Amino acid sequence: MERRTIGAGALAVGAVGLGCMPMSWAYTRSRQRGDESLRAVHRALDLGSTLLDTADMYGPFTNELLLGRVLRERRVDAFVSTKVGLLVGEQHIVANGRPGYVRRACDASLRRLQTDVIDLYQLHRADPEVPVEETWGAMADLVRAGKVRALGLCAMGVRGGRRAGSRLYDGTLRQLRRVQQVFPVSAVQAELSVWSREALDELLPWCEARGIGFLAAMPLGNGFLTGTLTPGEGFEPDDVRARHPRFTAEMMAANQAAVAGLRRVAGRHGPEVTPAQVALAWVLARGRHVVAVPGTKQERWAAENAAAAGLCLTTEDLAELSLVPPARGSWD
Repeated sequence: MERRTIGAGALAVGAVGLGCMPMSWAYTRSRQRGDESLRAVHRALDLGSTLLDTADMYGPFTNELLLGRVLRERRVDAFVSTKVGLLVGEQHIVANGRPGYVRRACDASLRRLQTDVIDLYQLHRADPEVPVEETWGAMADLVRAGKVRALGLCAMGVRGGRRAGSRLYDGTLRQLRRVQQVFPVSAVQAELSVWSREALDELLPWCEARGIGFLAAMPLGNGFLTGTLTPGEGFEPDDVRARHPRFTAEMMAANQAAVAGLRRVAGRHGPEVTPAQVALAWVLARGRHVVAVPGTKQERWAAENAAAAGLCLTTEDLAELSLVPPARGSWD
């Protein structure tokens, strides 16, 4: 698989990574199988999808434990990315960016992952009660201590309550400018897909201008852009999509135009090419600093996603995909 670099340290990873969250968190729990997830991770590594993206909150903790079972055998094959900054309660999630907590959380992640170093340590969310410079400084100390190789920031877009004229990631850009004064940012992770393009306005160019890697989260639109979901079929109560404004039956039907566009392009490349692969190829075409991080818990989909790195879209394809309408949600 094509290799791409993250940050000034030129950390090399496969162009398509593996988002591990669905194996333990947020998606239908009844379909989560530990052995199946392990096979998916091994298959991804075999095919060059070296970036394994997890977080201590996924589970919580169980996702890192699962990956640790693979890393125990294949640490040299993997690029390990995990996150810190969020605590999971019974009915809520809160941010914690206190330096002491960051240090303890890193040590705990290292133990669960069964490794002595984390390749990319990402701040999941900034704590509103702690200056982000303090949190980032504690993370920088972990780099100096040899426990972490590079630092990243997860961008959070704010859809509601924005000032007139403001963009989705204005707050993230302000945070990035602040933490860059403390220690270099190697990667930014944010949603980017053919139906969710807000990062293209300022966030992606900002990263490119500074040699910062961009990890495209949700490049398959939480599974919608694969074309395998049926409007009105519904989701189990523990599935995050059961409460997502893009995944009501009405909105899923309204958003079918996005899948239709991907199918048309896929058809020009042969019967074996899928809408999901076209969606991932579109993300990779946004720049050489972009790494797609689709999530899956199945070996089959991990292999299909990895193959997307070899799909080259034509100028005609890209022009057609530029007309795909943005995602509609129940807020629209």
